[in-house]
Amino acid sequence: MCLPLPSRPDFNLLITLDALLKEGSVLGAANRLQLSPSAMSRALARLRDTTGDPLLVRTGRKLVPTPRALELREVTAQLVEDIEAALSPMHDVDLQTVSQIFTLRSSDGFVETFGPALITQLAADAPGVRLRFVQKEADNNRPLRDGNVDLETGVISAKTDPNFQSQALMKDHFVYAMRADHPLAARALTTAQYAECEHVDVARHTDADNQRRGPIHKALSDLGHSSSAKVVVGGFAAALSLARCTDLVATVPALHTRNLRRDMVCGALPFAVPGITVSMLWHPRFDADPLHRWMRLTLRDICAQAKLTEPDLDQT
Repeated sequence: MCLPLPSRPDFNLLITLDALLKEGSVLGAANRLQLSPSAMSRALARLRDTTGDPLLVRTGRKLVPTPRALELREVTAQLVEDIEAALSPMHDVDLQTVSQIFTLRSSDGFVETFGPALITQLAADAPGVRLRFVQKEADNNRPLRDGNVDLETGVISAKTDPNFQSQALMKDHFVYAMRADHPLAARALTTAQYAECEHVDVARHTDADNQRRGPIHKALSDLGHSSSAKVVVGGFAAALSLARCTDLVATVPALHTRNLRRDMVCGALPFAVPGITVSMLWHPRFDADPLHRWMRLTLRDICAQAKLTEPDLDQT
């Protein structure tokens, strides 16, 4: 035996009830909602049937609310206000009063280089927003897809979910870095010297040879050279830390690691290698969020203002 489904109330009646209770008259409510008096009278009749209460009763030439109507007046007004807010376009957020944790997933080099400027901007514009930087440990976007990360920076690859929103932040290029008293630090490396050095590579995959099959390896191979990684680490900071105290040479993105390479000897690669485009990615669910939009614009402007001023790149 199938039981009949309960009838659902007509939520449009909430707006009608709110108008009637605020105006205290059928004519006033009709004018407020731009309806005819007869249509408002029919709506009042439906409200009486729905609530089981007359709501407004005539006393002399006026309509006065019943106790039930007085009980519903504040509740109805709040419900209508909430509905209108929910169905209205989002307004700009008040940055000075908002309180929220914003999670950004990025490489250690990106945080070192651009984090200070972002923190300074937040302190001035949105003091209640706290940052949580998450290290990129693998080349997958699952944290972004699951909503555990608000924004991610990196190089878009074939593994990047095409459903994500993205915007380019900057173009970067590779440089090599070695300790100041490295045996080859006196002058810029030649291609042969670079190939013969012992290298520390950065790879976030279990396959340590991934980077060696990348653009640097291809460029060397095209020139008849090859190189191998003595050590493989998971991030730029670790690579530069090892290069700073050994004879290893680290090859890293220039802008990303500008602050990490202080006191090291660095140089442009002695052979042509394609640069990389660093982008920010976010899930479409955040596209219209005003705070998220402000954060994206802020990060874009910070990256746009960054200038790599290294006129003597082989002796930084």
